Parts: sequence; structure tokens; C-alpha cells
Amino acid sequence: MEAPDFTLPASNGENVTLSQFRGKYVVLYFYPKDMTPGCTTEACHFRDHYESLTDLGAIVIGISPDSIERHKKFIEKHHLPFLLLADEKQDAAKAYDVWKLKKNFGKEYMGIERSTFLIDPNGQIVKEWRKVKVNGHVEEVLNALKEAVGSNK
Repeated sequence: MEAPDFTLPASNGENVTLSQFRGKYVVLYFYPKDMTPGCTTEACHFRDHYESLTDLGAIVIGISPDSIERHKKFIEKHHLPFLLLADEKQDAAKAYDVWKLKKNFGKEYMGIERSTFLIDPNGQIVKEWRKVKVNGHVEEVLNALKEAVGSNK
């Protein structure tokens, strides 16, 4: 399946379009909110495995509905080496069908369902993880990337 294209403001001050990364693998992960425990753990796991992911030729991109200002604080606080994109209108989240009705403590609200997509150099989604549990997830992504890169050689 072709990965839906989008353009969003990025933490580096530029607008980033997914299709500009054609020719490379992209690890695109959607997460609910900067500075929250699960999202911080997930971002730090991606940070800790960043070199292994980039050594395989992948770009890592995180997306949440947070503002660029909040992303910059999150990046500074946790020394994140990858771009975070601000999807404040949830356009990308809706395109990837990760903007979902959630229930927490008896309240219902719309939010991001933690999800990751591995996109190949041709812009095709080769693997997706939905309703991600943080522990062990980045290792799963890394193993899928190794498999995808290996089968493309």
C-alpha cells in the first residue's frame, strides 16, 4: 500500500513532505503527546536505537498533534536526534487512520492511537504496527527494517 503523502511543519523550522524521503526507508511513528510517560519512553527508545536505524539507511520521524514549540522542548529535554512534526489539524493522523476515539478514566475523546509505519524507498508501507505497546517496540521495528533492507539487496 502506498504511504499517504503529507506536508507538515517540522522541529527544524522547515516544512517536511514525506515524499521528499523517496529513495530511503522511513520509520514514521505517531504518538499521542510530548512529555507524557509512554511517549517519552518511546521517543527515548527511538533515540537509543537511532544509530542502528540510520546505519540501515532509515529516516526516523515522529508525529503528534503537539505544537512545534512543545516539540522543541521535548527534543531539548531528551536529546532526540530526529525530526518531530506538528500535526495540529490531525491531517496526517487521519490519512494514516490513527486518529481514533479513545477512552480513559470513563471519558471519551479523540486522540492518536500509537502506531508506527515502515515505508520503503518507493513510498510503500511494508509493515505497520497499531496499538503499539512501547516496551520492545523499537527492537521490532529495527528487526523489520533489517529484514526489509536484506530482502532488497
